[in-house]
Amino acid sequence: MRAVDAIQLQDRIIDEVLRKTYDPEIPVNIFELGLIYEVKVDPETGVAYVKMTLTSPGCPAAGTLPGEVEDKIRRLEVSDIKDVKIEVTWEPPWEPSKMSESARLQLGIF
Repeated sequence: MRAVDAIQLQDRIIDEVLRKTYDPEIPVNIFELGLIYEVKVDPETGVAYVKMTLTSPGCPAAGTLPGEVEDKIRRLEVSDIKDVKIEVTWEPPWEPSKMSESARLQLGIF
């Protein structure tokens, strides 16, 4: 896979998976919510990698949201993705300032 193809796959993961996946308690997608810290596809191995967090360690979605993201990426009809790795991190901790402006407006946080 070429590096250009890997970048296009990263964009597809963001657009087709992360922007369409929602925290069950907040009506904003996880990308705009600021829960995604990194998305990359290794052009040599075909591994899609997502580094993400949750709103808090006690978040009810902690047990399901990372698996949901992984499953949705695996279901993308892309033969170049050979594996998916999701890393959940708590550093840096999530805070409302990580949300996009549109997410803050949608939730009434100014």
